[in-house]
Parts: sequence; structure tokens; C-alpha cells
Amino acid sequence: MNKLKQEYLFFKQQAPNMRILLLTNMCYALVLPVVEIFVGAYIMRNTSDPVMVAYYQLMMYVGIVVTSFINGFLLDRFNVKFLYAAGILVSGLSMFAMMMIKSLGFGELGIAGFTMGAASGFFWTNRYLLALNNTRDENRNYFFGLESFFFTIASIGVPLIIGAFISQIDGKMLFGIPVNINQAYQFVTVMIILITLIACTILWKGTFENPKEKDFLFVRFHLLWKKMLLLSSLKGMVQGFLVTAPAILVLKLVGDEGILGLIQGVSGAITAILVYVLGRIAKPDDRLKIFLGGMIIFFIGTLCNGVLYSATGVILFVLCKVIFQPLFDLAYFPIMMKTIDAMVVIEKRNEYTYILSHEFGLFLGRAFGLLLFMLLAYSISEEFALKYALIVVGGLQFLAYPLSKNITNQTKHITNEESI
Repeated sequence: MNKLKQEYLFFKQQAPNMRILLLTNMCYALVLPVVEIFVGAYIMRNTSDPVMVAYYQLMMYVGIVVTSFINGFLLDRFNVKFLYAAGILVSGLSMFAMMMIKSLGFGELGIAGFTMGAASGFFWTNRYLLALNNTRDENRNYFFGLESFFFTIASIGVPLIIGAFISQIDGKMLFGIPVNINQAYQFVTVMIILITLIACTILWKGTFENPKEKDFLFVRFHLLWKKMLLLSSLKGMVQGFLVTAPAILVLKLVGDEGILGLIQGVSGAITAILVYVLGRIAKPDDRLKIFLGGMIIFFIGTLCNGVLYSATGVILFVLCKVIFQPLFDLAYFPIMMKTIDAMVVIEKRNEYTYILSHEFGLFLGRAFGLLLFMLLAYSISEEFALKYALIVVGGLQFLAYPLSKNITNQTKHITNEESI
């Protein structure tokens, strides 16, 4: 209890805006697992086609890029916290709208995916901007470590609770009315909307400023930022798979949604504590070690899935994925933000310039990963795509290590020159 009290007091020592941002993101952590896992499972259940899940995700990524572009202009008129709150709210409403559609055809899925992506675009780009402007390089490990701790805990608890609820309520009576599985999904989405309202209420207590420089559209960048865009594409490539592949693999090889929470919970609790401790004690120079460790774990998981291609292989893959994601993000986001800090010094541009172009880099990687999956599924077989595309993506991730090392060394050199 004394240790927990010390950690709470350390949290209270942080700047007010940083605390509010962390509390908002902790609340939204309860929403993210629904977007990442159960939306994909819902589409898979209603279409029985993994490619349709990938198509939905691709349209979602298109929506992210489009609204990230629009968000740059809106920042000239609206406060960043208003736009961030809009992204949080619309994400819940978009899920509800999709689950009210009786038939999920090609067109309906495209519109639903784009709308969800539109909400995510407002959420992620404004989240990056707020985190960038309300943290320093010295406390970003702590910021992302604490955030990842709650996101990981939520990724355990939320699927466990929702999976059990969906499995148990299907076909049962609720208030004297028979409930089918789609109605159970709709009920979950209503709860998600309530949580988004709470997150927005917390966010509104902060006093956040917009970028002072208004121009944000540029196509030519310093070589350092081009390297960062390549790194973002590698990250996006694995993201494209991790949002869709777990749900597809579990439903095909393991069972229903109820097992999703059980699988994630096995390793998630340990990972959450590990990430928090690393974020609390790790120094900026330790980020590359964390980065490499996460990539090795993920590649081992893809090999287990590809070689075994069974319930056991899927379980091992998801276990590795649960460990990999927070470790990777714990190192990646501080590196990205440190690079933006350096670019602002070099090019004297609006911070949002780099956040927007970063989204384009992520999109290229996500689109490549999803299109690779769909190409292999159509030209060879779904089984081949689920087995081997993940291994290819996992192997390509190792290119991120020497690239991130080069970026880190270059930003450190620029920072040292600036301090002199």
C-alpha cells in the first residue's frame, strides 16, 4: 500500500494538463479493445469473410487520413480539446450506427469503416498533439508507460467481460425479451457511448493550447523526418494485421468471442506491470533495447502461428502480441515525439505538420499490410494468408531497429547542438 501511495503521489507531481490527459486516455482505454477486437469479430460473424474484415479496416484507415488532413484546418478555428472530444464521442456513435445496419454488404462496410476512421483520425492526431505539447522527453517514458499500463489492463478486462456477456446472453431472455447476439453487441456499444461521455467530461477540465504557427501543409522534409516516416510505415504495416488477424484466427481456430478475453488475460496482467515499471525507471537511452525486445517477441509469436496453425498456435501468437504491442509503443512514441521536437528546431514549422505526415506514413504501412493479406487470400488461400503473411510482416519489423537507432542518434546530436 505504501508503494501504491508513492506512485500516486508521483502522479500528482506531474503537470495538471498531463494528468488530465492521462486520465482521459485511461477512460478511453475501456473503449479501444471494443474497436480493436469486437468490431472485427462482429463483421466476421455477420459476413463469414476475413477479407471483408480487412476491407473494413482499410476503409477505416482511409477515414483516418482524410480527417487528419481536415483536422489541420479545424485547428485554426476550434480548440484542440474540442476536436479530441469529438473524436472520442464519434467513435462510440459510429460503432452503434454500424451495428444497427441489418445487412453488412460491401457498400455498408465501406461507409461504416470510413466513419469509424473519421472518428479515429480526430482522436489520434489530437492525442499526439496534446501529448507532444504537454510532456517533455524526460517524462515521456512515464507518460506512455502509465498509459500503456491502463490500456493493457483494459485489453484484458474489457474482452473478458464483454466476451463472457456476449456468450452468455445469446439466446437468453432479458427483461422478458429474447436477445440475439447482434442485440448483445448493440447493448455493449451503448455502454461504450456512456464511457466516451465520461472521458470528454474529464478532458474539458484541461487548458490546452493550439499550435501558434498556422501553416501545416508541406511535402518536402529534412532527411531525418523521411527516416521517421519510413519507421512509421513499418509500424503501420504490423498495425494493419494486429487489428484484424487475432479476431479472425480466434474465430476460425479456437472458438467464439468468449475465448478472446481469456487468451489476452493470460499474459496481459504481467505485461501491464512490466510496461509501467519500464516507463517509471527506464531512461531515454533504454528505448532501443525495449524496441528490439518487443520485435523479437512478436516474431516468435508469428512463427508459432504459422508453424502450428492450430488453437495452440493462435493462443501463443496472441500471448506474444499482447506483450509486443505495449513494449513497442513505449519505445516508439517517445522516439517519434523527440524527432518532432528536433524537426521543429530544424525547420521552424507547426508541430501538426509532422503529426499529419506521420499519419500518411502509418497509412502507407497499414494499406500495404492489409492489401498483402487480401492479395494472398484471393490469389492463394485464406489459410496461406493467415499463416505466412504475419511471418513476413514480423520479419520486416526488424528493419525498424537499425532505423530507429539512426534516428535516435541524429536527434540526440541536434538536441545537444541546440542546448549549446
